[in-house]
Amino acid sequence: MKRAFPHGLTHELAREVTRKALDSYRQRFSDFKPEGEWTSADHATVKFHAAGTTYNGAVNVHKETIDLELDVPFFMRPFEKKAIDVIEAEINQWIAKAKRGELG
Repeated sequence: MKRAFPHGLTHELAREVTRKALDSYRQRFSDFKPEGEWTSADHATVKFHAAGTTYNGAVNVHKETIDLELDVPFFMRPFEKKAIDVIEAEINQWIAKAKRGELG
């Protein structure tokens, strides 16, 4: 699954939003054992566990978009649309926080 989410932020602020979001998810969703490693200023590898499966992916911050790439096993593809909707809502909340100056 690949998806690009437009952010409407400066590149630097989009980086900060993405980093804070990933840090937050590690705490909020600790039951899924989320992991992430920034391999450059704009690229992170991510991993989490759900439904007995390990999901691997990457997050890339670009000038105009935050891109998510996630390997979704064939048997989970019927749920892909719902997952994208949830991810998009989360990203939009973080972008809105940044635009309001509420990243803290």
